[in-house]
Amino acid sequence: MTFRPKFITFDCHGTMINFDMTGAARDHYGDRLTTDQLDKFIKNFSAYRLDEVLGAWKPYAEVVHNSLERTCKRNNVDFDPAVAEDIYGRVPTWGPHADVTAGLAKIADKIPLVALTNAMNDQIPSNIANLGVPIAHVYTAESAGAYKPQMQAFEYMFDQLNCAPEDVLHVSSSFRYDLMTAYDIGIKNKIWVNRRHEPANPFYEYTEIQDISELAAVVGL
Repeated sequence: MTFRPKFITFDCHGTMINFDMTGAARDHYGDRLTTDQLDKFIKNFSAYRLDEVLGAWKPYAEVVHNSLERTCKRNNVDFDPAVAEDIYGRVPTWGPHADVTAGLAKIADKIPLVALTNAMNDQIPSNIANLGVPIAHVYTAESAGAYKPQMQAFEYMFDQLNCAPEDVLHVSSSFRYDLMTAYDIGIKNKIWVNRRHEPANPFYEYTEIQDISELAAVVGL
């Protein structure tokens, strides 16, 4: 029997939006580092961003600043705060992956779509507008007072929706930010969008899709 959730909840940056931190790093450091050095720099930058959101909430500009500064230190590269400001300023300009708008359009008028995003309140409206599909509810880390993967972010969303974990289908391309916590908090129905930035991990009991165009079939649409 196909599960028809009360809400389909989504990670935004990375899953729906092409969150191009890699491109931003290449733009700023590609002419200073060898290919191998740049690959290591980008991997470190990703890891430090995750580490920065695991503690008490702070503005996302600080997350980017701190993680870039730590990455530069680790890779013996001079840190320029203006680069962090530029990268942070790019975030609201990024649009959806190519599969997203048409895929969401198959569902948006039948099941409410919800974005749970590690964004600031003043960042996310343009990203959501770029999707080109109505999103019924948008909940940010700033409003929740916590970033994913912390459970507090998910708990805030459940409180706002007045629903339980078993009422939603959660969709993400990331285990470390979303699907591991979704599993721990009791979301039984999960979708992993395999955008190839993390390896599969079947322990977390999800349905795998290659892109958002396949989502409608999962919920019987």
